[in-house]
Amino acid sequence: MEGWGALRPFVIRHSSFVIFKRHMSDSVSQFPPYREPEDHHGHDDHGDHGHHEHFDPGFWSKCIFSTDHKVIGLQYGFSALCFLLFGFFLMLLMRWQIAHPGVPVPVIGPLLEKVLGNVAAPGGAISPDLYNAFGAMHGTIMVFLGVVPLAFAAFGNYVVPLMIGAPDMAFPRVNMASYHAYFLGGVVMLVSFFIPGGAAQAGWTSYSPLATTIPTDGQAFWLIGMVLLITSSLLGAVNFIATIIQLRAPGMTWMRLPFFVWAQFVTAFILLLAFPPLEAAGVLQLMDNIGHTSFFLPTGLAVGGQLADRSGGGSPLLWQHLFWFLGHPEVYVLILPAMGIVCEVIANNSRKPIWGYKSLVYSVLTVGFLSFIVWAHHMYLTGMGQRIATFFQTTTMIISIPSVIILTCLFLSLWGGSIRINTPMLFALGFLPMFGIGGLTGLPLGLAAADLYLHDTYYIIAHFHYVVAPGTLFGLFAGVYFWFPKITGRKMNEFWGRVHFWCSFVFMNLVFMPMFAQGIKGMLRRMSDGAVNYSAARVPNAIDALPGSIMELNSWILWAAIGLGLAQIPFIVNLFYSIGHGEKVTSDNPWGATTLDWQTPTPPPHGNFAHALHVNHGPYEYSMPGRPADFTPQNDPATWPAPTPAPAAKPHHVH
Repeated sequence: MEGWGALRPFVIRHSSFVIFKRHMSDSVSQFPPYREPEDHHGHDDHGDHGHHEHFDPGFWSKCIFSTDHKVIGLQYGFSALCFLLFGFFLMLLMRWQIAHPGVPVPVIGPLLEKVLGNVAAPGGAISPDLYNAFGAMHGTIMVFLGVVPLAFAAFGNYVVPLMIGAPDMAFPRVNMASYHAYFLGGVVMLVSFFIPGGAAQAGWTSYSPLATTIPTDGQAFWLIGMVLLITSSLLGAVNFIATIIQLRAPGMTWMRLPFFVWAQFVTAFILLLAFPPLEAAGVLQLMDNIGHTSFFLPTGLAVGGQLADRSGGGSPLLWQHLFWFLGHPEVYVLILPAMGIVCEVIANNSRKPIWGYKSLVYSVLTVGFLSFIVWAHHMYLTGMGQRIATFFQTTTMIISIPSVIILTCLFLSLWGGSIRINTPMLFALGFLPMFGIGGLTGLPLGLAAADLYLHDTYYIIAHFHYVVAPGTLFGLFAGVYFWFPKITGRKMNEFWGRVHFWCSFVFMNLVFMPMFAQGIKGMLRRMSDGAVNYSAARVPNAIDALPGSIMELNSWILWAAIGLGLAQIPFIVNLFYSIGHGEKVTSDNPWGATTLDWQTPTPPPHGNFAHALHVNHGPYEYSMPGRPADFTPQNDPATWPAPTPAPAAKPHHVH
C-alpha cells in the first residue's frame, strides 16, 4: 500500500452501512463521521479532551476554504442570492429602456455613463448595444449564477447529507473546489462589463456566428466564465451522486428517501450528462473567437457586407444542437429541486403522507430520461424536416405527462389534511398554480405549427418566466423560510414573510401575464426600443401593426417590476435581522417533521449527528393511526404496524 501516505483509508462499519473516509490531517479533522459517545471509563479521557474539543481551524479554514457541506451550502446560497439581486437589477434597467426608449435612466443614469462610458450609456440612456449586453448577462446570471446554484448546490449541499443521515458529502474537497470554480466563473462574468466593448451581446444562448462576429472581447469572457461554471456543476453532480448512493444511513432504502433527495439525485444525473457537450462547444466557440477557427462558422459568411476572413466549413446549427442538448434539460435542473422542496413543505404542513410517493419517484425518473430527447423543439425554425419535427413534438407532449403526475400528487396531498398556513406553506401553495400556468402555456410551443408563430415573441418570455420566477423561485423561497430555523436556530418573522409572499405573488403576475398578450399579438423579444418601430403609432398604415393598448403594457410591466423589486425588501431585511434577532426555536424539530434533517442538533455541528442512526420508517409518516404523535421520525426506534390507507376524510379546519 505504498504511496497512500496520509490518505490511509479506514472503514467504519455499522450494520450494512460502510463509510470510506480519509485519515486527514488536523487541518480538516474537525469533520468526524459521528461524534463519538463520551467514554468515562478510561483515565486518558481527561488528557484527550483538550486536544479534540478546543481545536480551532481559524476563519479561513472554517469560512473560505471549508470542506463542511453546510458551510459550502451557505456559501452557494448567499452568493446565488446576490447574483439574483444583480440579475434583477439588470432586468429593471432593460424594462426602463423598453418602456422609455432613449430616455436617460433616472437617478443612476449619470453613474451608468461614468462607469460604462458615453458610448454604451450616452447621457445616462441605454444604447442598443448596452441593452443587448444587459439581456445576455441577465439570462446568464439568473440561470447559471442564480437559480441553479441556489436550487441545486445551496439547498442540496446543506440538506441532502442531513436527509440521508450522512456525516458530509462523499468528496468534501471536491465540494470546496466546486464552489470556488463557481465563484471564479461569476467574477469573470462580472469583470466583462468593464472591458473595452463591454460584456457579451449575443444573448444567453450565444448563437454563432453572431457570438463570434460581435466586436467585443466580452464574448470570450462569457465563454471562459461558462467553462468554469460548467466545471463547477460537474464536480457537484459527481459528488451528489456518490453521496446519495454510498452514504445513506443504515435502513435508508431507496424507497425511504425523501422526495427532495430523489429530485436532487435526478438533477445531478441531468447535469452530469448534459453539461459536457456544452462545455466542449464553449471551448470550440472560444477557439472560433480567439484562434480564428471555423467550428461554427459557415463558408461564405458575410459581415458588414463583406466576406469574413475565415476558412468556413463550420455549422452554426451544431452550436444550437449542443447548446439546447443542455438548455432544455436545464429547465428541469431549475424546477426539480423546487418540486422537491415544495413536496417536503406540503407534507409537513398538511400533516399527512404525500399522496402517490412511488408515482412521484417514477415520474421524476421519467422526466430525467425524457429531458434528453426533447431539445430540438427549440429549433423548429431552422429548417427541420417534418419527420424529425414530429418526433420532437411527440416527445415534448409525452414529457408533460410525468410533470402533470407530480403536480397532481402535490395537489391531492392537500386533500384531507390539517393544513397549517405559514410562510413556507404559502410559497409552496403559490408554486402549484404558477408552475401549472408555465407548463400549460408551454404545450403550444412544443407543436411546430404554433411555435412558428410564437417563436421569439414575448409569449416565450412569459412561458419560461412563469416556470422559473413564480415557479422555481417560489419553491426556493419556501425552502429558505422552512429550513432557516434548522440553519440558525431562529425563525424568520411570520408577518413580514406573508407580506413578502402576497406582494411577490401579485407583482409576479402583473409582470409576466401581460407578456402573453404581447406575444400573441406578435411583439418580438430582444428589441431595445420595445418594438416601437412596429407599432401602429409609428407606422399607422402597416398591416397588423402593434396597437397602442399592447404598447402601453410596457409601462405597466415596468411599474409592476419596480413593485416586485420593492417586495423583496421585507425578505432581505427579515433574513438578516432574523439571523441575530429572530424568535428562537424551542426544539430541534420546530415544524414537527419526520425526515432526518430535523433529528440533528440545531444548528447541526460538524459531523451532523450526535450518534449513529438507523432508519426504521418512511419519509412521510404523518398522522398515522394508533401512534402517540402526529408525526413519526424516520429514525424512531419504535416498531409500528404497517400503515394502511385511511378512508377518505373531510378536510379539517385550516389554521
